[in-house]
Amino acid sequence: MTSIEENRKLSRHHREGEKALWSLKATMIASFFFLLLLVVHSLSAENASSSELQEDQQMTSETTIRDNEVEVEKLCNFQAIVQHLDLSKDSIKYTVSRPIINNSHHTDVVLDMKLYAILDMREIDQTLISYIWVYLSWKNEYTKWEPDQFCGIKQITIPTEYLWMPDITISEMTERDKASPSPYLSIESGGLVEYRNDQVIVSTCKLHVYKFPFDVQRCNLSFKSIMHSDEEIKLQFNKTNNTVTEWSRNVMQTQYEWLFINMSVTTKTVNEFDFNQLMIVYTITMKRRSVLYIANFLLPVFFFLVLDLSSFLILDSGGEKLGFKITVLLAVTVMQLLLNEILPSSSDSIPLIAVYCIGVFALMLLSLLETILVMHLIEKDSPAQDNETDGNQSLVECCEEKQDISNFHSCCRDMKRCSHCASVHDVSVDERPTVSTSINSLPPLTIKGCSCNLMKMFFPLEKVSDDLRETRKTVTLHSTNKKSGYWTNIVKHINRVFVIFYLTTVTVFLAIMILLWNSAEDE
Repeated sequence: MTSIEENRKLSRHHREGEKALWSLKATMIASFFFLLLLVVHSLSAENASSSELQEDQQMTSETTIRDNEVEVEKLCNFQAIVQHLDLSKDSIKYTVSRPIINNSHHTDVVLDMKLYAILDMREIDQTLISYIWVYLSWKNEYTKWEPDQFCGIKQITIPTEYLWMPDITISEMTERDKASPSPYLSIESGGLVEYRNDQVIVSTCKLHVYKFPFDVQRCNLSFKSIMHSDEEIKLQFNKTNNTVTEWSRNVMQTQYEWLFINMSVTTKTVNEFDFNQLMIVYTITMKRRSVLYIANFLLPVFFFLVLDLSSFLILDSGGEKLGFKITVLLAVTVMQLLLNEILPSSSDSIPLIAVYCIGVFALMLLSLLETILVMHLIEKDSPAQDNETDGNQSLVECCEEKQDISNFHSCCRDMKRCSHCASVHDVSVDERPTVSTSINSLPPLTIKGCSCNLMKMFFPLEKVSDDLRETRKTVTLHSTNKKSGYWTNIVKHINRVFVIFYLTTVTVFLAIMILLWNSAEDE
């Protein structure tokens, strides 16, 4: 019993021991897991705190970057430079006077010009219309900044109202440009100010039209200050003559009827308002395109002259030749009126083209006068031909009279055989019988009683009358033959001589005109 009980006790103690061991193991495992949970929790807490810290740091850095970017943006624009320079429209420092610290110093103004187009040349009022670009630059001692402080900005653009500008004008300008000037200026960090402006200029230009339309004109554009003397503003230019010529030739848009040759630039000092001023003078040299004037004016006038020469082939007897010459002369007069509207009336010398028209007009007028003279002589020769016709009729009448007289002679021979005569009629010594009275006073053949003494006296007188009649007929025939065609022959000689003279004069005149046009120097 006792051993069984002991065994039971031992087994019970053994089971209790095992239970205690298992409980200890379970406690240890639970403790391990608890510690593991604590470690995991602590690690997660540390991770959460570190992530929050990183987020806070990132937010702080982003805020700093944004603040820096804002500061950079404030310094990297034109407004920052304007605020730095304290530019404003009402600033006396920048707008009232020349931009220099010491007023005893002068301001150097550089002026360059480009000729973009020759729009028109009005010969009648001697004006040139041109389109130009003007470049001005000067130093402003107040407008300076460091580009490194403003993100490397070296140049800004501001309105023209913010800064002083030189008062530059063109002396030859007669009309101001209706377009508004350029509203902006360009400023560099070193204080250099630049201004560019384009404008249409109507300027005076003294034209020399002696060689028109083969003339070369030179027009000046003179730039100077309105108020400042040469001690305050000194005008300068940077480009040479060749440079400004090529500069303008490359950008030339239109030249109207002119051909741009070159442009030169010079400086001179003028004294117009009791003080000296520097002036920059740009001289534009251009040549007229003469092809249209040759085709539309010179050749038509020459053709009219050729038509006048060809009129010598027209007969002088009719009036067609005279009407033709008057028409051609009126055509040349119309051409002269057109020329008068082109050429200026204030020209110093008579243009060669006017001399050309006047010479052609004079030659055609001389030809017209010769035609009038010829027609007058031809009309003068017409009565002579009429007289010739009358002379032929008188010769016929004389022949009839001679036939009557021969009949009368036969009558008288019959009357000599008469033995009885009528009463004798006394004839006074002072009366001089004529042929007509003798013939008319004789009775017809049927009448008888003629006196024989009267017959003896009548025969000698009849013989003398016949001789006189023959002489008169001879003289009349010679005179008629001389007058018939006399003036016509003279007209032929006049026409022949005048044609030779006219051709010679026209040739010499045209040769002289060509020589003058080629040899005359451009003024």
